[in-house]
Amino acid sequence: MTDEFDQEPNVLDPNKWIDLYADYLFNYTISRIDDAEQAKDIVQETFLSALKAMKNYRGEASERTWLVSILKRKIIDQYRKMNSKKGKAEIRVSFYETGGKKGNWLEECVPQTWSNEAEIAFESKELGNALNNCLEALPDKYKAVFKMKTIDNVETEEICNELNITASNLWVIIHRARLQLRKCMEESWFKK
Repeated sequence: MTDEFDQEPNVLDPNKWIDLYADYLFNYTISRIDDAEQAKDIVQETFLSALKAMKNYRGEASERTWLVSILKRKIIDQYRKMNSKKGKAEIRVSFYETGGKKGNWLEECVPQTWSNEAEIAFESKELGNALNNCLEALPDKYKAVFKMKTIDNVETEEICNELNITASNLWVIIHRARLQLRKCMEESWFKK
């Protein structure tokens, strides 16, 4: 019996990245960017960055987890680019549709939010609680599949074997779980 600390570190094999991870990384990206061409570019940039950063890989995370962490940074960079372009354009922001305060502002003239770290921390905790409550309200099978796939990053095949379901059934369950979570969050968090 081997101790968990005696395990061999994970190793990188860039020759297999496209075959093993391209689809997963693209699907992850397209669900956040909603532009297929940008998503492809971001995945490509992720692979290039990963090649450059291979010497820094310590083997503590799986190859896929490491690539996803690079991908997440690339997605954040994309959001920053999009927002910086938006800030330079004259975009009208409508705050009120009717009443005495009806009107538009130029986006760059919109008052900036005040920094209030305590309020942000409180809202984050409230949001986390609301999300946990919604997750706990899911049917047991939906909750198990959703947590294993999206939170614990367990491989599809492993989940299917453990729960005795097909891959297509797994994706249907995840889709339905997301719909239920969205509905619950809209009712419990966004309509406050």
